Amino acid sequence: MNPLTLGIITLTLLSGTMIVMLSSHWLLIWMGLEINMFTMIPILMLKHNPRSTEAATKYFLTQATASMLLMMAVMINLMYSGQWTAMKMTNQTASHMITISLAMKLGLSPFHFWVPEVSQGTTLPSGMILLTWQKLAPISILHQITTSINHTLLLTMAMLSIMTGGWGGLNQTQLRKIMAYSSIAHMGWMTAIILYNPTLMMLNLTIYLFMTTSMFLMFIQQSSTTTLTLTHTWNTMPLLTTLMATVLLSMGGLPPLSGFLPKWMIIQEMTKNNLIIMPTTMAILALLNLYFYMRLIYSTSLTLFPSTNNTKIKWQFKSTTPTPLMPTLITLSTALIPLSPMLYILE
Repeated sequence: MNPLTLGIITLTLLSGTMIVMLSSHWLLIWMGLEINMFTMIPILMLKHNPRSTEAATKYFLTQATASMLLMMAVMINLMYSGQWTAMKMTNQTASHMITISLAMKLGLSPFHFWVPEVSQGTTLPSGMILLTWQKLAPISILHQITTSINHTLLLTMAMLSIMTGGWGGLNQTQLRKIMAYSSIAHMGWMTAIILYNPTLMMLNLTIYLFMTTSMFLMFIQQSSTTTLTLTHTWNTMPLLTTLMATVLLSMGGLPPLSGFLPKWMIIQEMTKNNLIIMPTTMAILALLNLYFYMRLIYSTSLTLFPSTNNTKIKWQFKSTTPTPLMPTLITLSTALIPLSPMLYILE
């Protein structure tokens, strides 16, 4: 793609998200989401082939339906309240519709079917943008209207998302699909806690962005798209196998690593709100995610090709694209746990 065109598309994508995050008027919020959606389509089709066209079409249809539902909810709310501001909704139908609309945009279950398909049909950099940056606008709207949305509906979808994100990823060998199901599960954790403590949702979102971005950067560095290609990592870049394993364990939520911090705090906060069964179920279902992360770790660092000793590690490495942000992101993805006392004070 022409660098000037790519620059304009990137700037428009940033602008669309910023408009949504900084607006309190429903029309501006809707316009920002539309700008975001239309800018994402050429990004999904950077590598032009029938599969990316299919992915972009699926993305467009889902997001257009969600935007239509959002505008319908806003119009119903306007009829009852006479206001365009993003505030408490007086009508129950509008509340249900806006919850479903934002769930579709975030990829929450049962509206999650487009996420693995669209992620699989595009390139690794486009998939990274889809699973990180594209979550910011819808979740910022949820943050603004926490009191307006239907709590029972959102909690049900959150639990379904954690289940789907765990079970859906078990039988996958495509890395982009695995990351998509991981994203669905993480979105479930975020939407479950947003009703009780939006600050914790922001913490979870931040750590999720660090972990997902660093995983995608490592996949891009190795040009890995399947678990089979991951087995070559040890031969070409031994250090990356250790880093990848650490970040994957962090995504699974194991205690010494950053990924444990939001899960620990979310379970504690929900227990304080007299919820016992739900956080317990969430913690158990998180083991499903940990299982398929462990499969990736096994493929990466515990399998070696049957070859002679002098060819185990290549002496001449391929020229790879420089990723200056990778060390910083990996550090943030794995070593934030000492900051937990400070985060408790801020909370």
